[in-house]
Amino acid sequence: MTETVSVALGARSYDVRIGPGLIGRAGAEIAPILARPRVAIVTDRHVGESHLAALQAALQAEGITSEALTLPAGEATKSWAHLQEVTEWLLALRIERRDVVVALGGGVIGDLVGFAASILRRGVRFVQIPTSLLAQVDSSVGGKTGINSPHGKNLVGAFHQPSLVLADIDALSTLAPRDFLAGYGEVVKYGLLGDAAFFDWLEAHGPDMAAGDLEARAYAVRRSVEMKAEIVARDETEQGDRALLNLGHTFCHALEAATGYSDRLLHGEGVAIGCGLAFELSSRLGLCSQEEPSRVRAHISAMGMKTDLADIPGDLPDGQALLKLMGQDKKVVDGRLRFILARRIGEAFVTSDVPGEAVLAVLEDALSARRAS
Repeated sequence: MTETVSVALGARSYDVRIGPGLIGRAGAEIAPILARPRVAIVTDRHVGESHLAALQAALQAEGITSEALTLPAGEATKSWAHLQEVTEWLLALRIERRDVVVALGGGVIGDLVGFAASILRRGVRFVQIPTSLLAQVDSSVGGKTGINSPHGKNLVGAFHQPSLVLADIDALSTLAPRDFLAGYGEVVKYGLLGDAAFFDWLEAHGPDMAAGDLEARAYAVRRSVEMKAEIVARDETEQGDRALLNLGHTFCHALEAATGYSDRLLHGEGVAIGCGLAFELSSRLGLCSQEEPSRVRAHISAMGMKTDLADIPGDLPDGQALLKLMGQDKKVVDGRLRFILARRIGEAFVTSDVPGEAVLAVLEDALSARRAS
């Protein structure tokens, strides 16, 4: 069964279609929005091996021709060099403004291809076909596109909404367990920031999701997308409420930079660790009870995920260096970091009123625990 969540943005509104078998029906799903029966597809090697042939066959069944570009897999692909490669390839294909570019893959491909679409001819249309849990619940929805810089993650980009999102739940079965659980870090985030009942549900059904329960996976994706769509509709360009979606990300982005955007720490793993640190900071500031961060970490740990700094392999910089890396975060306003903190599970808020020494203390204590482990 396919469900639809609409992202209400006036003339830029679009549907997120969620269900099994959507890649096999992609031609019929995409055909109504095409000005002419051709698309350009960008994917990565891992995803391409699993899904590209099925997608192109589904398009061909509806009389839609396609060309495909396959890029290396991994966070390093979100770079200036690959942005240029994608853009020049699309220009060589003579992709026009009314044409459609398809991003087939996880968050890296979605972010990169969306950004290329945003700058190509000052904006062409694109369709997201997210194949990872992280992309299905988060990065494919909302129009944030971009690449990484040596200065930090996602610091170069644009808001460019897709024309359609096809979240095929069956694609999640092709993920390695670590990649699935990394995406689960973003799912947990939604319960923590604004829906305590959803977090309760995740505590009960998260193991079912990890074990492959399609019904549980479909519900978790739909509820996550519903929450993101509601927030994006209120605040498309992150002037206020949308910043809530960055719960855990200020810590996460610093940790990703410290580990060189490598496989030492996947983005969703950093989000999970960051959520625990954000709740720990909230507790120390007297905003929530001490039981809240313990409950957050207990669930993340029960899912078999990285939970603390001690779970990150290799060396990490000291607390001051991590705090400095946070200063490059996009949520800095007038030189002050904005944190997403919580009064309880399901009730997060945005604030710039956070003493630097409190953040440093949380980081240094986490690093001390890491050294002692």
